[in-house]
Amino acid sequence: MESHAEAVEGAGLKPVTRRIGLSLGADICWPLCYEQIMAQLDLAIPWGGEEVRLEVERVPITPFALDAPCPYAMVLDRLTHWYMVRREWIKKSIIMDGLYVLNNPWAVQSMEKHTTYAAMMRLGLPIPKTWMIPPKSYEQVPDLRVTLHRYAKLFDLAEVGEEVGYPLVMKPYDGGGWRGVSFIRDRAALKQRYDESGTQVMHLQQAVHPYDRFVRCIGLGPQTHLVNYNPDAPLHDRYTLEQGFASEEDAAVMRETTLTINAFFGWDFNSCEALRKDGVWHPIDFANPCPDSQVTSLHYHFPWLVIANLRWSIFCAVTRRAMKPNQDWAPYFAIADDASLSQREKLKAYAALAEAHFDSAAFEAFCAAHLPHLERVAWEFFGTEAAKDAFRQKVAALYPAHEVEPFTELFWRRVQAWRADNTPQEAA
Repeated sequence: MESHAEAVEGAGLKPVTRRIGLSLGADICWPLCYEQIMAQLDLAIPWGGEEVRLEVERVPITPFALDAPCPYAMVLDRLTHWYMVRREWIKKSIIMDGLYVLNNPWAVQSMEKHTTYAAMMRLGLPIPKTWMIPPKSYEQVPDLRVTLHRYAKLFDLAEVGEEVGYPLVMKPYDGGGWRGVSFIRDRAALKQRYDESGTQVMHLQQAVHPYDRFVRCIGLGPQTHLVNYNPDAPLHDRYTLEQGFASEEDAAVMRETTLTINAFFGWDFNSCEALRKDGVWHPIDFANPCPDSQVTSLHYHFPWLVIANLRWSIFCAVTRRAMKPNQDWAPYFAIADDASLSQREKLKAYAALAEAHFDSAAFEAFCAAHLPHLERVAWEFFGTEAAKDAFRQKVAALYPAHEVEPFTELFWRRVQAWRADNTPQEAA
Protein backbone atom coordinates (compact mmCIF):
# COMPACT_ATOMS: atom_id res chain seq x y z
CA MET A 1 0.00 0.00 0.00
CA GLU A 2 1.41 3.42 -0.96
CA SER A 3 2.12 5.93 1.77
CA HIS A 4 0.31 9.21 2.07
CA ALA A 5 3.44 11.04 0.94
CA GLU A 6 3.69 8.81 -2.16
CA ALA A 7 0.04 9.45 -2.95
CA VAL A 8 0.55 13.18 -2.64
CA GLU A 9 3.61 13.11 -4.87
CA GLY A 10 1.68 10.97 -7.33
CA ALA A 11 -0.97 13.68 -7.48
CA GLY A 12 1.73 16.21 -8.31
CA LEU A 13 1.79 17.84 -4.88
CA LYS A 14 4.95 18.22 -2.88
CA PRO A 15 4.42 17.40 0.83
CA VAL A 16 5.72 20.16 3.13
CA THR A 17 5.38 20.91 6.83
CA ARG A 18 5.31 24.47 8.10
CA ARG A 19 5.72 25.39 11.73
CA ILE A 20 3.75 27.95 13.68
CA GLY A 21 5.57 29.31 16.72
CA LEU A 22 3.76 30.43 19.87
CA SER A 23 5.77 33.16 21.61
CA LEU A 24 4.25 33.09 25.09
CA GLY A 25 4.51 34.68 28.49
CA ALA A 26 2.01 33.78 31.23
CA ASP A 27 -0.52 32.46 28.71
CA ILE A 28 -1.97 29.07 29.62
CA CYS A 29 -5.49 28.36 28.41
CA TRP A 30 -5.60 29.65 24.86
CA PRO A 31 -2.34 27.94 23.75
CA LEU A 32 -3.55 24.60 25.17
CA CYS A 33 -6.84 24.92 23.31
CA TYR A 34 -5.16 26.17 20.14
CA GLU A 35 -2.69 23.28 20.07
CA GLN A 36 -5.28 20.57 20.71
CA ILE A 37 -7.76 21.86 18.13
CA MET A 38 -4.98 22.20 15.56
CA ALA A 39 -3.97 18.58 16.20
CA GLN A 40 -7.55 17.41 15.77
CA LEU A 41 -7.91 19.31 12.50
CA ASP A 42 -4.98 17.29 11.06
CA LEU A 43 -4.77 19.64 8.09
CA ALA A 44 -3.26 18.76 4.72
CA ILE A 45 -4.02 21.76 2.53
CA PRO A 46 -3.22 21.82 -1.20
CA TRP A 47 -1.64 25.17 -1.99
CA GLY A 48 0.68 26.35 -4.74
CA GLY A 49 1.66 22.86 -5.85
CA GLU A 50 2.26 21.70 -2.28
CA GLU A 51 0.32 19.79 0.32
CA VAL A 52 0.87 21.84 3.44
CA ARG A 53 0.78 20.33 6.90
CA LEU A 54 1.21 22.39 10.05
CA GLU A 55 3.04 21.86 13.32
CA VAL A 56 2.77 24.05 16.40
CA GLU A 57 5.72 24.70 18.70
CA ARG A 58 6.24 26.97 21.70
CA VAL A 59 9.19 29.24 20.98
CA PRO A 60 11.97 28.82 23.56
CA ILE A 61 14.01 31.67 24.99
CA THR A 62 17.66 30.90 24.18
CA PRO A 63 20.79 32.66 22.96
CA PHE A 64 20.71 33.10 19.18
CA ALA A 65 23.04 33.99 16.35
CA LEU A 66 21.77 36.90 14.32
CA ASP A 67 22.24 34.98 11.08
CA ALA A 68 20.65 31.75 12.32
CA PRO A 69 17.70 30.76 10.07
CA CYS A 70 14.22 31.02 11.54
CA PRO A 71 12.43 27.64 11.70
CA TYR A 72 8.90 29.08 11.64
CA ALA A 73 6.54 30.15 8.87
CA MET A 74 4.80 32.46 11.29
CA VAL A 75 4.78 33.37 14.97
CA LEU A 76 1.91 34.35 17.26
CA ASP A 77 3.59 36.68 19.71
CA ARG A 78 2.57 37.67 23.23
CA LEU A 79 5.94 38.92 24.51
CA THR A 80 7.49 41.70 22.41
CA HIS A 81 5.63 44.43 24.27
CA TRP A 82 7.82 43.86 27.33
CA TYR A 83 10.50 41.20 26.78
CA MET A 84 13.39 42.56 24.71
CA VAL A 85 15.20 39.28 23.92
CA ARG A 86 12.15 37.82 22.19
CA ARG A 87 11.33 41.13 20.53
CA GLU A 88 14.77 41.44 19.00
CA TRP A 89 14.78 37.79 17.85
CA ILE A 90 11.47 38.38 16.10
CA LYS A 91 12.67 41.62 14.50
CA LYS A 92 15.81 40.02 13.10
CA SER A 93 13.77 37.04 11.81
CA ILE A 94 11.44 39.38 9.94
CA ILE A 95 14.37 41.23 8.40
CA MET A 96 16.46 38.17 7.51
CA ASP A 97 13.88 35.44 6.91
CA GLY A 98 10.63 37.19 6.03
CA LEU A 99 8.93 35.73 9.11
CA TYR A 100 5.26 36.67 9.45
CA VAL A 101 4.51 37.81 12.99
CA LEU A 102 1.31 38.71 14.69
CA ASN A 103 1.85 41.57 15.77
CA ASN A 104 4.36 43.81 14.02
CA PRO A 105 7.01 44.31 16.74
CA TRP A 106 8.10 47.76 15.51
CA ALA A 107 4.53 49.02 15.67
CA VAL A 108 4.04 47.52 19.14
CA GLN A 109 7.32 49.06 20.31
CA SER A 110 6.81 52.57 18.95
CA MET A 111 3.05 53.20 18.74
CA GLU A 112 1.97 53.84 22.30
CA LYS A 113 -1.40 55.34 23.21
CA HIS A 114 -0.18 58.90 22.68
CA THR A 115 0.73 58.21 19.06
CA THR A 116 -2.51 56.42 18.37
CA TYR A 117 -4.58 59.32 19.70
CA ALA A 118 -2.72 61.76 17.47
CA ALA A 119 -3.03 59.53 14.41
CA MET A 120 -6.74 58.91 14.76
CA MET A 121 -7.34 62.62 15.41
CA ARG A 122 -5.50 63.20 12.11
CA LEU A 123 -8.00 60.86 10.42
CA GLY A 124 -10.89 62.77 11.94
CA LEU A 125 -12.15 60.13 14.35
CA PRO A 126 -14.01 61.65 17.34
CA ILE A 127 -11.22 61.27 19.88
CA PRO A 128 -11.95 63.25 23.07
CA LYS A 129 -9.88 66.38 23.73
CA THR A 130 -6.52 65.20 25.10
CA TRP A 131 -3.51 66.99 26.60
CA MET A 132 -0.14 65.64 27.67
CA ILE A 133 1.39 67.12 30.84
CA PRO A 134 4.96 66.86 32.18
CA PRO A 135 5.48 64.37 35.03
CA LYS A 136 5.16 65.46 38.63
CA SER A 137 8.67 64.18 39.45
CA TYR A 138 11.67 62.82 37.59
CA GLU A 139 14.16 60.01 37.85
CA GLN A 140 17.57 61.57 38.34
CA VAL A 141 19.66 61.23 35.20
CA PRO A 142 22.66 63.20 33.88
CA ASP A 143 21.77 66.65 32.52
CA LEU A 144 18.24 66.53 33.98
CA ARG A 145 18.72 69.53 36.26
CA VAL A 146 20.19 71.80 33.60
CA THR A 147 17.58 70.73 31.03
CA LEU A 148 14.67 71.46 33.35
CA HIS A 149 16.23 74.73 34.50
CA ARG A 150 16.60 75.94 30.92
CA TYR A 151 13.40 74.69 29.34
CA ALA A 152 10.76 73.47 31.81
CA LYS A 153 8.22 76.23 32.24
CA LEU A 154 5.91 76.56 35.21
CA PHE A 155 2.34 75.79 34.30
CA ASP A 156 -1.01 76.06 36.05
CA LEU A 157 -2.43 72.54 36.34
CA ALA A 158 -5.88 73.85 37.28
CA GLU A 159 -5.90 76.00 34.17
CA VAL A 160 -5.05 73.02 31.98
CA GLY A 161 -7.81 71.03 33.66
CA GLU A 162 -10.32 73.76 32.87
CA GLU A 163 -9.12 73.82 29.27
CA VAL A 164 -9.59 70.07 28.91
CA GLY A 165 -12.95 70.21 30.69
CA TYR A 166 -14.42 68.29 33.63
CA PRO A 167 -15.03 65.50 34.21
CA LEU A 168 -11.77 64.25 32.79
CA VAL A 169 -9.67 61.10 32.87
CA MET A 170 -5.99 61.12 33.82
CA LYS A 171 -4.02 58.15 32.52
CA PRO A 172 -0.46 57.27 31.52
CA TYR A 173 0.34 58.16 27.92
CA ASP A 174 1.66 54.60 27.40
CA GLY A 175 -0.48 52.74 29.92
CA GLY A 176 -2.31 49.45 29.79
CA GLY A 177 -4.46 47.24 31.98
CA TRP A 178 -6.09 50.27 33.64
CA ARG A 179 -2.76 51.18 35.29
CA GLY A 180 -2.85 54.64 36.83
CA VAL A 181 -6.27 55.61 35.42
CA SER A 182 -8.29 58.14 37.45
CA PHE A 183 -11.73 59.66 36.81
CA ILE A 184 -11.51 63.27 37.95
CA ARG A 185 -14.43 65.63 38.58
CA ASP A 186 -12.76 68.82 39.83
CA ARG A 187 -9.48 70.67 40.27
CA ALA A 188 -8.90 69.41 43.83
CA ALA A 189 -9.04 65.80 42.67
CA LEU A 190 -6.83 66.66 39.69
CA LYS A 191 -4.14 68.10 41.97
CA GLN A 192 -4.29 65.10 44.29
CA ARG A 193 -4.03 62.54 41.49
CA TYR A 194 -1.25 64.47 39.78
CA ASP A 195 0.72 64.66 43.02
CA GLU A 196 0.35 60.86 43.34
CA SER A 197 1.39 60.13 39.76
CA GLY A 198 5.14 60.26 40.43
CA THR A 199 7.34 59.94 37.36
CA GLN A 200 4.61 58.78 35.00
CA VAL A 201 3.93 60.99 31.98
CA MET A 202 0.19 61.52 31.92
CA HIS A 203 -2.60 62.43 29.57
CA LEU A 204 -5.58 64.47 30.62
CA GLN A 205 -8.52 63.47 28.46
CA GLN A 206 -11.99 64.91 28.51
CA ALA A 207 -14.37 62.22 29.71
CA VAL A 208 -17.12 61.01 27.39
CA HIS A 209 -19.79 61.62 30.01
CA PRO A 210 -22.49 60.65 30.29
CA TYR A 211 -22.32 57.79 27.81
CA ASP A 212 -24.98 55.20 27.05
CA ARG A 213 -22.83 52.33 25.75
CA PHE A 214 -19.30 51.06 26.41
CA VAL A 215 -17.97 48.41 24.00
CA ARG A 216 -14.81 46.57 23.12
CA CYS A 217 -14.30 45.40 19.57
CA ILE A 218 -11.64 42.70 19.20
CA GLY A 219 -9.90 42.53 15.83
CA LEU A 220 -7.89 39.54 14.63
CA GLY A 221 -6.85 39.91 11.00
CA PRO A 222 -10.04 40.79 9.12
CA GLN A 223 -12.21 39.23 11.85
CA THR A 224 -13.94 41.39 14.46
CA HIS A 225 -16.02 40.61 17.54
CA LEU A 226 -18.06 43.23 19.38
CA VAL A 227 -18.69 42.91 23.12
CA ASN A 228 -20.72 45.04 25.51
CA TYR A 229 -18.24 45.96 28.24
CA ASN A 230 -18.74 46.91 31.89
CA PRO A 231 -15.53 48.50 33.25
CA ASP A 232 -16.93 48.73 36.79
CA ALA A 233 -17.55 44.99 37.16
CA PRO A 234 -15.04 42.45 38.53
CA LEU A 235 -12.62 41.25 35.87
CA HIS A 236 -14.54 38.03 35.19
CA ASP A 237 -17.75 39.98 34.48
CA ARG A 238 -16.48 42.93 32.43
CA TYR A 239 -17.03 41.18 29.11
CA THR A 240 -20.78 40.85 29.40
CA LEU A 241 -22.92 38.10 27.91
CA GLU A 242 -25.41 40.60 26.48
CA GLN A 243 -26.53 39.91 22.91
CA GLY A 244 -28.22 42.15 20.36
CA PHE A 245 -27.08 45.38 22.03
CA ALA A 246 -25.77 47.04 18.85
CA SER A 247 -27.70 48.12 15.78
CA GLU A 248 -26.44 47.08 12.36
CA GLU A 249 -25.03 50.58 11.82
CA ASP A 250 -23.34 50.72 15.23
CA ALA A 251 -21.76 47.32 14.61
CA ALA A 252 -20.55 48.48 11.18
CA VAL A 253 -19.01 51.66 12.63
CA MET A 254 -17.15 49.70 15.29
CA ARG A 255 -15.92 47.07 12.82
CA GLU A 256 -14.71 49.75 10.42
CA THR A 257 -13.08 51.74 13.23
CA THR A 258 -11.27 48.68 14.58
CA LEU A 259 -10.04 47.52 11.17
CA THR A 260 -8.88 51.05 10.33
CA ILE A 261 -6.86 51.34 13.53
CA ASN A 262 -5.34 47.88 13.19
CA ALA A 263 -4.37 48.20 9.53
CA PHE A 264 -3.05 51.74 10.03
CA PHE A 265 -0.61 50.57 12.71
CA GLY A 266 0.14 47.15 11.24
CA TRP A 267 -1.53 45.22 14.07
CA ASP A 268 -3.18 41.89 13.29
CA PHE A 269 -4.52 41.54 16.83
CA ASN A 270 -5.86 44.45 18.88
CA SER A 271 -8.94 45.64 20.72
CA CYS A 272 -10.70 48.98 20.53
CA GLU A 273 -12.65 50.53 23.41
CA ALA A 274 -15.29 53.08 22.50
CA LEU A 275 -18.04 55.00 24.26
CA ARG A 276 -21.27 56.14 22.62
CA LYS A 277 -22.66 59.56 23.47
CA ASP A 278 -25.49 61.25 21.57
CA GLY A 279 -25.24 58.58 18.87
CA VAL A 280 -21.50 59.12 18.25
CA TRP A 281 -18.88 56.46 18.98
CA HIS A 282 -15.77 57.92 20.62
CA PRO A 283 -12.70 55.63 20.60
CA ILE A 284 -10.95 56.10 23.95
CA ASP A 285 -8.44 53.25 24.24
CA PHE A 286 -7.24 51.39 21.18
CA ALA A 287 -3.51 50.74 21.53
CA ASN A 288 -3.99 47.24 22.93
CA PRO A 289 -1.90 44.98 20.67
CA CYS A 290 -1.64 42.33 23.38
CA PRO A 291 -5.29 42.21 24.46
CA ASP A 292 -7.19 39.90 26.81
CA SER A 293 -6.86 36.32 25.61
CA GLN A 294 -7.66 34.27 28.71
CA VAL A 295 -10.81 32.38 29.57
CA THR A 296 -10.76 34.07 32.98
CA SER A 297 -11.62 37.39 31.34
CA LEU A 298 -13.26 36.40 28.04
CA HIS A 299 -15.23 33.30 29.22
CA TYR A 300 -18.25 33.19 26.79
CA HIS A 301 -16.19 34.99 24.13
CA PHE A 302 -13.09 32.82 24.57
CA PRO A 303 -13.95 30.23 21.86
CA TRP A 304 -14.32 33.03 19.30
CA LEU A 305 -10.79 34.18 20.08
CA VAL A 306 -9.27 30.69 19.73
CA ILE A 307 -11.12 29.99 16.48
CA ALA A 308 -10.19 33.40 15.04
CA ASN A 309 -6.54 32.80 15.99
CA LEU A 310 -6.58 29.43 14.27
CA ARG A 311 -8.20 30.76 11.10
CA TRP A 312 -5.86 33.71 10.68
CA SER A 313 -2.64 31.90 11.61
CA ILE A 314 -3.42 28.93 9.34
CA PHE A 315 -4.20 31.29 6.45
CA CYS A 316 -0.98 33.26 6.98
CA ALA A 317 1.22 30.16 7.34
CA VAL A 318 -0.20 28.22 4.39
CA THR A 319 -0.35 31.13 1.94
CA ARG A 320 3.02 32.51 3.08
CA ARG A 321 1.43 35.88 3.70
CA ALA A 322 4.10 38.56 3.31
CA MET A 323 5.04 40.59 6.36
CA LYS A 324 4.58 44.33 5.92
CA PRO A 325 7.07 45.85 8.35
CA ASN A 326 6.45 49.45 7.25
CA GLN A 327 3.23 51.44 7.45
CA ASP A 328 2.02 53.42 4.44
CA TRP A 329 -0.13 56.20 5.86
CA ALA A 330 -0.36 58.39 2.76
CA PRO A 331 -3.56 56.77 1.40
CA TYR A 332 -5.29 57.33 4.75
CA PHE A 333 -4.17 60.95 4.91
CA ALA A 334 -5.39 61.52 1.34
CA ILE A 335 -8.87 60.39 2.42
CA ALA A 336 -8.68 62.50 5.59
CA ASP A 337 -7.87 65.60 3.52
CA ASP A 338 -10.68 65.07 0.99
CA ALA A 339 -13.14 67.84 1.86
CA SER A 340 -15.81 66.33 -0.41
CA LEU A 341 -16.27 63.34 1.93
CA SER A 342 -18.33 63.24 5.10
CA GLN A 343 -16.71 61.68 8.16
CA ARG A 344 -18.88 58.58 7.73
CA GLU A 345 -17.75 58.29 4.11
CA LYS A 346 -14.15 58.69 5.19
CA LEU A 347 -14.48 55.87 7.71
CA LYS A 348 -15.90 53.59 5.02
CA ALA A 349 -12.98 54.50 2.76
CA TYR A 350 -10.44 53.85 5.54
CA ALA A 351 -12.08 50.48 6.18
CA ALA A 352 -11.83 49.58 2.49
CA LEU A 353 -8.07 50.18 2.71
CA ALA A 354 -7.99 47.99 5.81
CA GLU A 355 -9.96 45.17 4.17
CA ALA A 356 -7.43 45.23 1.31
CA HIS A 357 -4.54 45.26 3.81
CA PHE A 358 -5.89 42.11 5.45
CA ASP A 359 -6.79 40.40 2.12
CA SER A 360 -10.30 39.86 3.49
CA ALA A 361 -11.79 38.38 0.33
CA ALA A 362 -8.93 35.91 -0.13
CA PHE A 363 -9.10 35.00 3.56
CA GLU A 364 -12.82 34.26 3.41
CA ALA A 365 -12.37 32.15 0.27
CA PHE A 366 -9.49 30.22 1.89
CA CYS A 367 -11.52 29.45 5.01
CA ALA A 368 -14.53 28.32 2.97
CA ALA A 369 -12.37 26.00 0.87
CA HIS A 370 -9.97 24.60 3.48
CA LEU A 371 -11.43 25.15 6.95
CA PRO A 372 -15.15 24.41 6.66
CA HIS A 373 -14.89 21.91 9.53
CA LEU A 374 -13.00 24.17 11.95
CA GLU A 375 -16.05 25.49 13.79
CA ARG A 376 -17.44 21.98 14.29
CA VAL A 377 -14.11 20.62 15.57
CA ALA A 378 -13.71 23.59 17.93
CA TRP A 379 -17.35 23.32 19.09
CA GLU A 380 -16.82 19.67 19.97
CA PHE A 381 -13.50 20.38 21.70
CA PHE A 382 -14.98 23.05 23.95
CA GLY A 383 -17.31 20.42 25.37
CA THR A 384 -14.50 18.10 26.46
CA GLU A 385 -12.65 17.52 29.72
CA ALA A 386 -9.45 18.60 27.94
CA ALA A 387 -10.93 22.07 27.46
CA LYS A 388 -12.15 22.20 31.03
CA ASP A 389 -8.71 21.19 32.28
CA ALA A 390 -7.16 24.08 30.30
CA PHE A 391 -9.61 26.43 32.02
CA ARG A 392 -8.77 24.95 35.41
CA GLN A 393 -5.04 25.42 34.86
CA LYS A 394 -5.52 29.11 34.10
CA VAL A 395 -7.86 29.62 37.05
CA ALA A 396 -5.38 27.88 39.37
CA ALA A 397 -2.64 30.27 38.24
CA LEU A 398 -4.71 33.32 39.20
CA TYR A 399 -7.12 32.41 41.99
CA PRO A 400 -6.64 31.19 45.58
CA ALA A 401 -7.07 27.44 46.05
CA HIS A 402 -10.57 27.62 47.54
CA GLU A 403 -11.84 29.54 44.48
CA VAL A 404 -10.36 27.33 41.76
CA GLU A 405 -13.28 24.93 41.35
CA PRO A 406 -16.09 27.53 41.68
CA PHE A 407 -14.53 29.78 39.06
CA THR A 408 -13.60 26.88 36.79
CA GLU A 409 -17.26 25.87 36.86
CA LEU A 410 -18.37 29.45 36.20
CA PHE A 411 -16.20 29.81 33.09
CA TRP A 412 -17.12 26.30 31.96
CA ARG A 413 -20.85 27.10 32.16
CA ARG A 414 -20.37 30.27 30.15
CA VAL A 415 -18.45 28.44 27.42
CA GLN A 416 -21.20 25.82 27.33
CA ALA A 417 -23.66 28.70 26.89
CA TRP A 418 -21.58 29.76 23.88
CA ARG A 419 -21.83 26.20 22.54
CA ALA A 420 -25.61 26.26 22.97
CA ASP A 421 -25.80 29.55 21.05
CA ASN A 422 -23.39 28.43 18.29
CA THR A 423 -24.27 24.81 17.55
CA PRO A 424 -22.99 23.86 14.06
CA GLN A 425 -25.75 22.87 11.68
CA GLU A 426 -24.44 19.32 11.30
CA ALA A 427 -24.41 18.90 15.10
CA ALA A 428 -27.90 20.32 15.66
